[in-house]
Amino acid sequence: MSSILKKAAVVSIPNVRQALLRSNPVLANALLAKRAYNSKNGVEMTVRDALNSALEEEMTADEKVYLLGEEVGQYNGAYKVSKGLLDKFGPKRVIDTPITESGFCGLAVGSAFSGLKPVCEFMTWNFAMQAIDQIVNSAAKTHYMSGGNVNCPITFRGPNGAAAGVAAQHSQCFAAWYGSVPGLKVVSPWNSEDAKGLLKAAIRDPNPVVVLENELMYGISFPMSEAALSKDFVVEIGKAKIEKAGTDITIVAHSRSVGFALEAAQLLEKEGICSAEVINLRSIRPLDTETIINSVKKTNRLVTVEGGWPQYGVGSEICAQIMESEAFDHLDAPVVRVTGADVPTPYANNLEAYAFPDTEVIARVIKRTLNKKIGA
Repeated sequence: MSSILKKAAVVSIPNVRQALLRSNPVLANALLAKRAYNSKNGVEMTVRDALNSALEEEMTADEKVYLLGEEVGQYNGAYKVSKGLLDKFGPKRVIDTPITESGFCGLAVGSAFSGLKPVCEFMTWNFAMQAIDQIVNSAAKTHYMSGGNVNCPITFRGPNGAAAGVAAQHSQCFAAWYGSVPGLKVVSPWNSEDAKGLLKAAIRDPNPVVVLENELMYGISFPMSEAALSKDFVVEIGKAKIEKAGTDITIVAHSRSVGFALEAAQLLEKEGICSAEVINLRSIRPLDTETIINSVKKTNRLVTVEGGWPQYGVGSEICAQIMESEAFDHLDAPVVRVTGADVPTPYANNLEAYAFPDTEVIARVIKRTLNKKIGA
């Protein structure tokens, strides 16, 4: 493995990733995990450790906060996000559950109705389909149906979207699913600051919050600002972040796609093609339409990027919001969506590599969008 990684270092990242994804997706993600997206100045932290830090800080600050889920305790979490928490807080606050998502999710929702602040971990959001009735019909709707008398301060979290080699039943993106539900807040972190700040905000929120993480991001290190290292650090739910300013086109993405969007923007800028503005959504519901609209009014073009399916997706909602806003009059070209393929995720490595957008695909779409004109 080490010799391949050394060879990869002298080749462009997009080409290396494409080649490795087709032959060995695990190795491709090992390569990705060896690099940070931003400056190496300051303290770095993996997304996994950032989530762990958020959990530890909030459980220390508020004894009503507890964690439950499959393997969160003695095994330190399926992805080691809860490492060390059982030793520190004990089995009453870090609870290993049976393999019954509907059961332990229902217990968590009920405890939230009674004043506790559970963090309910799903080993993957695909398994949460067993508990979607508890999430949507109980957690999301009870505050409204009780006339505002019953709060549900619960956090649902776990890996979302495609991983590597886990096939159709373990590779779905649920951003659009839960993003359509009134009563839920839905966040989708990209880097370590997102992960820590959004999870802390979710735990403190009096409403049910869905935290859509990404398995392939857990081991990747990002710089942490001094503010992000503070116990008081939170990221406001409902507020996007401009990761890179630009003037010629706006790219809106969430989760892992933000990294690909930044790489594409940097590649096109290096080639002298355009200056792209990259927006990290962070929050799916509520959606920060103001930041997107203001960016489009400046750049006059918009591309959305996501790993989910195209029909009725996050990009589709953004397109509709732009069409219904004053930003529509500023568009010089049609809005373009870059999404996952409209198929169940293939198991075969070579097909899986083509099922999700990467840097190369995003850059190609941006070039095509720059050459389009409305009415032309």
